[in-house]
Amino acid sequence: MVSLITPAKAQKKLAEHARARRLQIELTQEGLAERSGVPLPTLRKFEQKGSISLESFLKIQMVLGGLEDILKATQIKDTLFSSIDDVLEADSSTTRQRGTRK
Repeated sequence: MVSLITPAKAQKKLAEHARARRLQIELTQEGLAERSGVPLPTLRKFEQKGSISLESFLKIQMVLGGLEDILKATQIKDTLFSSIDDVLEADSSTTRQRGTRK
């Protein structure tokens, strides 16, 4: 699957989302740093540039309530096919559907 977002942009987006959640629950940077155990300068750098270690990011998410969502998002999905024959059978049995035009 091709993604149009770069890792740097994804880091920045994650930082923006974490900051927005922190503000939503009315928590200061100092409060979040204290509760998560992540040093305040690290938290500030994360919110400004998106740069942080995975461990610190997960600690922050634990406090913000997003840790379970991250685990669900990275969970491996069951494959629907066990062989190439299953793929070919599924492909041939699929019928196209079209919407109606107005």
